[in-house]
Amino acid sequence: MNMQQGNYMNFQDMTPEEMAFLQQATANLNESQTNYFYMVYSSKRKSAQEIMLFTLLGFVGFAGIHRFVLGQIGMGFVYFFTGGFCAIGTIVDLVNNKSLVLKYNKEMAYDSHRMALMTP
Repeated sequence: MNMQQGNYMNFQDMTPEEMAFLQQATANLNESQTNYFYMVYSSKRKSAQEIMLFTLLGFVGFAGIHRFVLGQIGMGFVYFFTGGFCAIGTIVDLVNNKSLVLKYNKEMAYDSHRMALMTP
């Protein structure tokens, strides 16, 4: 098992899509850049279970927290002040939880990749 495979195993709820994306992102990095990439990415990455719990809080009066955590501040305020679009938006986000998290994690992987390229 090489070092890159060991880094992938540190993420408990990684989907096959995310793993393929990370393999592609780290393909042209050397070992020190790859290690730096995973250090940065692991600090920014969100898990689907964590976001699902924040989404469920929308049903008890705290709608939109999951949008704030995912960096979507504007939508977070909209959800908060409209009660998660009268709970319909919260239900939709609960169903689309994994795609929201995958989109966020891909953005964080792009950021981490750019940072890793700047290291020697």
